[in-house]
This record gives sequence, C-alpha cells and structure tokens, in this order.
Amino acid sequence: MGDFEARDLISDLPQSIIEIILTRLPIRDAVRTSILSTKWRYRWASLTHLIFNDKCVPIYCDKGAVESNLINFITRTLFLHQGPIHEFKLSTSYLQCCPDIDQWLLFLSRSGIKELNLELGEGEWFRVPSSLFNCTKLTRLELTRCEFDPPPSFKGFLCLKKLNLYQVLVAPETIESLISGCPLLDSLSLSYFDSLVLNIDAPNLKYLCLEGEFKDICLQNTPLLVAMSVAMYMTDDIAEHFEQTSTCNFIRFLGGVPRLERLIGHIYFTKYLSIGDYPGRLPITYSYLKNIELYQVSFEDMKEILVVLRLITNSPNLKELKISGSSNTLAAIEAPDLDFWTKECPKPCTFENLKAVKMTDMSGVPHEMEFIKFLLANSPLLQTMSITPCVYVMDGRLNMLIDLLRFRRASASAEIVFIKD
Repeated sequence: MGDFEARDLISDLPQSIIEIILTRLPIRDAVRTSILSTKWRYRWASLTHLIFNDKCVPIYCDKGAVESNLINFITRTLFLHQGPIHEFKLSTSYLQCCPDIDQWLLFLSRSGIKELNLELGEGEWFRVPSSLFNCTKLTRLELTRCEFDPPPSFKGFLCLKKLNLYQVLVAPETIESLISGCPLLDSLSLSYFDSLVLNIDAPNLKYLCLEGEFKDICLQNTPLLVAMSVAMYMTDDIAEHFEQTSTCNFIRFLGGVPRLERLIGHIYFTKYLSIGDYPGRLPITYSYLKNIELYQVSFEDMKEILVVLRLITNSPNLKELKISGSSNTLAAIEAPDLDFWTKECPKPCTFENLKAVKMTDMSGVPHEMEFIKFLLANSPLLQTMSITPCVYVMDGRLNMLIDLLRFRRASASAEIVFIKD
C-alpha cells in the first residue's frame, strides 16, 4: 500500500487541478471517486459546477425506480456538498412537478448559485418556487417547461446576463418586468410563446432569439443589439390583429438597432415587417450589418419585397445575403407591376461589400428574377451567387438558368452556381 501511495501522483495535485479533472467527469463518476481512498472521499464535494441528467442513475429499472434513484442521488449530492455552487443544471425526462426540486432550489439560493438550468420532461409543468427569486447572484437562467410567477416584492435579477425561457407559462407583463429588471442582460431567448405582445427594454442586450406566436414585438430600448433571430408563427387571429394596425412594424422592430451585425428572419418575419404605414425614408443606416438571412419571402407581395430592399440598401457593409422564397407560383407568375423595380429601386445603388448570395426555393417567377438581376447588376465584388429552385419547379428550370446567364454582372468574377437537386 505504501508503494502505491508513493506512486499516487494525482492525489497530491493541488485541489484546484483536481477540481478541473473532476469537472471533466460526469457527476456520477466524480462522486464515485470517493471510494478510491480516504484522500478522495470528499474531493468531489467542493465542485462548483453540478450537472445532473438521466445518466446519473441506471435506467434499466422501471420509471418509478429511476425517478426515485435520481431524486435520492441529487439530494445526497447536495447534502454532502461543501462550499459555493456556481452552476446547477438538471436535464431529465423523469422529473416534472417534483416537490424535491423546491428543496434543491432553496438550498441553491443559499449557496451563491450563479448559473441555473432546468430542463424538465413532458407532463405536469413545474411551478418555480419563490426561493428562485432569492438567487440574487444569478448571471444565467435557463428554464424549460415551467410556470414562472415572481412574487410582488421581486424587482429583478441585478446580475443576470443571460435569460433563456423555453415553453414557459408567464404573463406578458411579467416578461417585460423581468427583462427591464435585469439591467446587465445581454442575451435573451424566448421560445414557444403564444399570442404574446412584447415590449423589450434592455439597454445592454446584444443577442436576441424569439420564436413563437407573437401578436406584437417592439424593441423599445435595445441600442446595443448585434445579433437577432426571429421566427413568428401566425394564426388567423394574430394575422387579423396585424392587418388592423397602422403603425409601421419595420420601424417599431428595426428602427432602433443601429449596431446590428447579423439578422435571421424565419417564417412570417418579412410579412410582419411589411405591415403598417411606411413613413418614407428609413431613419437608420445599418452600418454594422454584414449577414442577413430571410426565409419564406413571398415574391408576389410587393410590401415584402420592399422590406427586403429597405434592409439591404440601408446596409452598406452587407457581405452575405441568404433568402428563401415561398411564392404562390400561380399568383406570382402574372406579376402585373414589374415597373416596381424602376420606381422603387434606389439609383444609384451599389452593394460595395456583398460577396456571397444564396437563394433557395426559387420558383423563377418574374419578381424573383428581377431581384436576382438587381443584385447581380449592383454588386461589384460579388464572388458567388448560389440558386436552388423549388423541388416542384421542373419545366421552368432551363429557362431560369438561361435568364440567369443573360443578366448583366457588375462583378466580372461573379460565379453563378445553379443547384438542380
């Protein structure tokens, strides 16, 4: 035994190094190191990052036994833990509305918790206990499938920098109050919300991801925003609400983000921006915007095309543009107003920095082709334009390719890549 201890160099490493080693292990294996020797018995107990999932316990037994074993393992780990806990993550499909989670959060609120992530499985939604709102040192909070209802005395998380709410039941006014009550918030993700009207007041916000059925969104105070991704699912009642508004959604949403560098707009995004009375010249230039991705743009809707034109012509440093179409071919192929491109395209217009364009789900309808012609004619540094036709466009592919090769190119080195399959 003495010879073995003489060769046991790992046990004599500084605690900080040992903690790094243990952090690399799954929490179950880290705890099991306690059986190695008396030196290792409580080495794991000062870990500041605790990550639990279904792999922490054997899953070959029935669901009730797995749930019980997981609860016991987490409870015992927390009971034996010593010192602060900076990160706690629980990702499980077995625990939903479990009273033990309330006790764990109460314990964590007294342990200096900084990062908390709860990903709970399907079933009854977990109601976040009031002890969560006593975690005053939180810098990161991620909740999945929870009910979130702060007490009236709660004023916000003053240290919170990242907030991610996924399928969380919460009142709209509570969301707005929570966001404005986190003055250091720089990353916000809200996913799968229904019929939400949202005003975002977050002066330090840099990253924004929104996904769900939004009745209205206003970026009230987000001057530092650099990247956003938005997916809007539009039901009939939301569509009716949109059509009744006279306020320009484009200005309300994108009128106050001068430092935007990357914009991703998924389903219905350009439709949303196109609604409302447009006042004329945009009050903003997107000098930092280099990457734009817009999906399911309807090229039979002139107002949606205008949204795309406003964005790209007011982004002088745009480098990469990706657009997918969703045109109703029968409606778009008639294109009675092709003079639109003469009237609405600014002259002169040059995309001095645009190098890559990717167009997918193209039907070859007139306004799509006019848009492509416009880009080719005004992009002197363009290197590649990639075009993928819709899967249902078969007969028109040859004509589309012939037209593309005829279009004038401002860049002599611009390569058109036509992807048939």
